Amino acid sequence: MIKLVYCLRRVPNLSREEFQRYWREKHAPLVKERAETLGIRRYVQVHTIDSGFDAALRSSRGSNEEAFDGVAELWWDDTGSLASSTATDEARKASRELLEDEGNFIDFSRSVIFVAEEYLVVG
Repeated sequence: MIKLVYCLRRVPNLSREEFQRYWREKHAPLVKERAETLGIRRYVQVHTIDSGFDAALRSSRGSNEEAFDGVAELWWDDTGSLASSTATDEARKASRELLEDEGNFIDFSRSVIFVAEEYLVVG
């Protein structure tokens, strides 16, 4: 399996709660509706919380970066499946629709996206 990892920061006009609600209640159903068309095998949203640990964790590692508001994880069978995920007109349309909706809640310039391979160590 290959994974697309998207570390998200919200647009400035949304609170973290508003961002996460929109992502969960508006965007997630759009992804779910288009998953088969795009060949997505799994989609997980990781929503950050105010745990009280963040500052200590960042400090212990010398990190000054602000926290992400969440992380999206999408799985495909392999890089070929990911590459062909927009091979049809229907899939390209679905991809455009999702990207357009992302602009409603994701600050693209402050977010990070990459493709990765997962290695299970514990679990």
